[in-house]
Amino acid sequence: MTWQGKNRTLQILASAEKGRYGVLAAIVYNVEHITAFVRAAENRRSPLILQLFPSSLEQTPSLIHAAAAAARSASVPVSVHLDHAQNFEQIHYVADNLPFDSIMVDMSHHEKEENLAKTKALREYCHGRGIAVEAETGRIEGGEDGIVGTGNLEGILTTSEDVDQFIDAGVDFLAPSVGNLHGDYGPRGPELDMNRLRQVCRALNGRARLVLHGTNDFPPELCRACVEVGVSKFNVNKLVLSPWHEHLRKNAHKPLTQSIGEGIEVLTREMEKWMDVVGSSGMAETSATARPQAGTRDLLPQ
Repeated sequence: MTWQGKNRTLQILASAEKGRYGVLAAIVYNVEHITAFVRAAENRRSPLILQLFPSSLEQTPSLIHAAAAAARSASVPVSVHLDHAQNFEQIHYVADNLPFDSIMVDMSHHEKEENLAKTKALREYCHGRGIAVEAETGRIEGGEDGIVGTGNLEGILTTSEDVDQFIDAGVDFLAPSVGNLHGDYGPRGPELDMNRLRQVCRALNGRARLVLHGTNDFPPELCRACVEVGVSKFNVNKLVLSPWHEHLRKNAHKPLTQSIGEGIEVLTREMEKWMDVVGSSGMAETSATARPQAGTRDLLPQ
């Protein structure tokens, strides 16, 4: 079997595209997030992608291994992805040393030709080590944790020509700029160019999976519309984590272990809700990576 046939993120998203549902790719900042997200995936029999920002490499390096352990022991397909990796040498180090299934090689802060050249070189390096690669076409405005140098740059919307060029560079997943923003939206909320998103999907024509970034403040109906267009990988951060933060603020007076335990339950229920929204609930058994094993309840403390 080729490395592509063994790569968990590739297999999860190939199944999602075939089944016309989305898979949540959720940012994790601590082991409680990992516990809740994987527990929700097992409860809903849903595939899942755990994402970490590059900041975790220095701030919480043990979290990478915790995510990888949880993914490997889960009874549903779970992969581990490094989001918005922007440093050439750091990506080489990650590909050589850390248990990621896929990496977003984010060179979108460079001009287009340099973006393409660097993306292609890094794609070759990662593929040589069995790691799938995501890239950003155009440039998505705004900024969030882990994204360096794009917050003050002008957004550039993705074209069909961009798609062809990045496919030629050999990437596995593509994140287009279609009016989506990193970070929070204004008072009017998200205003995606859905026609452009459809054009991007048609241009991909099954050659790579379609990713959507910038989902803060998305209502459920917009999530469903994006999945219907063809989005397979649905990046989420604040969209699912807001109830966790609200719970901690309101329950700071409680014993820490009680607040954490209740918070995990709150976050589990929230994640289950969004798995229902994007249509991944009940889809784990259709994935080539699904297998019956002990879940996170056996791996991590209750």
